[in-house]
Amino acid sequence: MNVRIVFMGTPDFGVPVLESLVRSHHDVVAVYTRPDRPSGRGRRLAPSPVKQAAVSHGIAVIEPETLRGESRVTELAGLCPDLVVVAAFAYLLPEELLRVPRLGCLNVHPSLLPRHRGPSPVASAILSGDDRTGVSIMLMDAGLDTGPVLSQEAAAISDSDTTGSLTAALAELGARLLVETIDGWLAGSAVPRVQNEREATYSGKVGAEDGLLDWTQPATVLSRRVKAYNPWPGCHTFWEGQRLKVHSAVPLALRPHGEPGRVVQLPGPVPTRIGVVTAQGVLGLGGIQLEGKREVAADEFIRGHRGFVGAMLGR
Repeated sequence: MNVRIVFMGTPDFGVPVLESLVRSHHDVVAVYTRPDRPSGRGRRLAPSPVKQAAVSHGIAVIEPETLRGESRVTELAGLCPDLVVVAAFAYLLPEELLRVPRLGCLNVHPSLLPRHRGPSPVASAILSGDDRTGVSIMLMDAGLDTGPVLSQEAAAISDSDTTGSLTAALAELGARLLVETIDGWLAGSAVPRVQNEREATYSGKVGAEDGLLDWTQPATVLSRRVKAYNPWPGCHTFWEGQRLKVHSAVPLALRPHGEPGRVVQLPGPVPTRIGVVTAQGVLGLGGIQLEGKREVAADEFIRGHRGFVGAMLGR
């Protein structure tokens, strides 16, 4: 049995999900995404990744500034969708829209609900030190990621994972799981499971200010932040009044002399020879980037900036 699907999504996470629906035996009749936004140095209007994918397949694209209002309900109803699929869309769906498709609205959420509801579940899983996460296919209700879960699949979080790499992996996982779940939903084998509210946690919205490294925190916490905020907003500190981006780092259980924020050269067989003293341990620096320059390994950076070792980082 094939059904008429309206897909709603915006960033890269939604692209594999949309592609999986296009390859399936179901009919994607329209795609909702956010309007084009200024991007790059020239601030030219750029389409969302999901819009680009939809256009490449000749699918009608709708770019609302809001989903509120009776006209939006009429518009969606006019598409006669059996099912709406949401994957990282720009807006919450009002109740009146949720009632339009006869089979409901499914959300592809990159966490094992009810853990890490909200807008930044992948970053939150890394920040929390979780050793696994996953994807949940949820039947949407009026709450924020509170609807019953139709299916879930777990995925390990490796020490090298960043939000960027983990999001890409979960998108592929979610794309496969979604099609299987839709078929199960139609056949009656996918049974909604109510979430346990006592186990619920919420992720907050990530802002540019979250990328500033606080050296009075432990090295393990700082290394998680570097991974969680890669690629956006990226982590940084300041050296001699210039912003210094930290692209990769590793926590080291060392006890060097110095106050938090002091750059030290490390002896012995460690992953990097340059680190920063923290409240507990040392944060070994991998790739770093001085404002206006290219990213280089910290070991290479000190060859051109001999005053770096021994300096204090921070504002």
